[in-house]
Amino acid sequence: MNKEEFLKDYCPDRHGTSCYKWDILEEKYGSADLISMWVADMDFKSPKEVVEALHKMVEFGVFGYTFPKDSFYQSFIDWEKRRHNWEVKKDWIRFAPGVVSGIFWGISILTEKDDAVIINMPVYYPFHNAIKNLGRKLISNELVNTNGVYTIDFEDFEKKIVENNVKLYILCSPHNPVGRVWKEEELTRLFEICEKHNVKIISDEIHHDIIIGENAHVPSASVANGKFSESIITLTSASKTFNLAGMKNSFVIIENEEIRKKFDSFVESINDDTGNMLGYCAIEAAYNNGEEWLETVLDIIKDNYKYVVEKLEKELPKVKVTPLEGTYLAWLDLSEHLGKVGEAEMKEFIETKARLAVDYGEWFGDGGRGFIRLNLATKPEFVEKAINGIIFALNNQ
Repeated sequence: MNKEEFLKDYCPDRHGTSCYKWDILEEKYGSADLISMWVADMDFKSPKEVVEALHKMVEFGVFGYTFPKDSFYQSFIDWEKRRHNWEVKKDWIRFAPGVVSGIFWGISILTEKDDAVIINMPVYYPFHNAIKNLGRKLISNELVNTNGVYTIDFEDFEKKIVENNVKLYILCSPHNPVGRVWKEEELTRLFEICEKHNVKIISDEIHHDIIIGENAHVPSASVANGKFSESIITLTSASKTFNLAGMKNSFVIIENEEIRKKFDSFVESINDDTGNMLGYCAIEAAYNNGEEWLETVLDIIKDNYKYVVEKLEKELPKVKVTPLEGTYLAWLDLSEHLGKVGEAEMKEFIETKARLAVDYGEWFGDGGRGFIRLNLATKPEFVEKAINGIIFALNNQ
C-alpha cells in the first residue's frame, strides 16, 4: 500500500469524537490546542476489511449474548505462527478486556497479599499501579542505560529476587517505554533465574507486532523451545497492532493447566469471561486481512522515527533518542539540556513552551526523570510540529 495514499485515506481528524488522545487535553494538560503525542493509540483508521466486517455485523442488527467462533481463535493462532513462529493451541487461550486487566488478574491468581513482584524500570506505569493497588510489594530492577541503549542488570535482578522472596516477575516485551526488543539470550537468562527461584512470569507482549529494528520478537513462551512456558502467562492483543483498543478484547495464553484452572475460577468469580462481540468480529478480520495495512503503518512509524533522530542530531545533538527496536513510542532524554528537573518544571517546558502533550518519563519510574515519551503512530506533520516545538523551546530557554 502506498504511504502517501494511506496517509490521505486513513488519517481522519479525531477531534470531537470522544477521543481520549485529543479530546481530554484541556482536562488533562490544561490546554486543548497542544500537539497530542501521549497515550499509545494510533491516529490511523483500522484496516478497511475490519470496517467492512463490522458493517455486516451492524446491518444484521442483533447484538445479543455472543461467544467467539472457532474461526476467531484460528485467526489468532495462524497470525502467531505466521508472524512469530509460535504454536498456540486453542485450549490455552483465555479472555481479558484489556492487557492491563489481564495483569491485575494474573497478579491476583499467582500471588497473595504482601507478596513481592519484580519489574524492570522504567516501565509502563500500570505495572506499578497493579502491584500497589492489589497490596503486593513492588520490587524495582532498574534497567541500565548506556548512551541510550537499555540492558538488564541480571545480577541485581537475581539479588532482588532472593532478598525479597519474589513470587512474580512482570516482563514488558517489547519494552514500553524504552523500545527494546529483547533477544532470546536475554530472555533465557531472565527465565533461568526465575526458574531457579520458583518465580512465575507474566509477559506483556501487547506491542509484539510493532517491530521497527533488526531484532525479531521472541514470544516468551517459545524461549528455549518452550522450556519455561509452564511458568508463563502471556498477555497480548490486536489493539496496538490494528488500533482496536476500544474493542476491549485481549488474549491471555496459559499453557499450564493448573494455572488455567486458577484463572478460570477467578474470572468466574467476577463474572467477566466473555468479550465484546464487535471486538471478536474486528479482530478476526484484522488478523486475516490486515497484514498489508500493518506493513504500511510500520513504514510510516519508521519514517517518523528517522525524522526524529535526524532532525535532533542536526539541531539538538545533546538530546538522546533511544534506539527504537519495538513499539511506536520514541523515548527522548532531555536531561543534558534541562537537568533532572521535577515534573512541574518539565510540564512547564513541554506544555507551555513546546506546546506538546506527552507521557512524562517520571510516570514510568525515577529512571525516567528528564525523559519524555512521544507517540509516533500519527501523521508525519504532527511529529514534525512536535520536534520543532522541542527545538524552539530548548533554543529559547
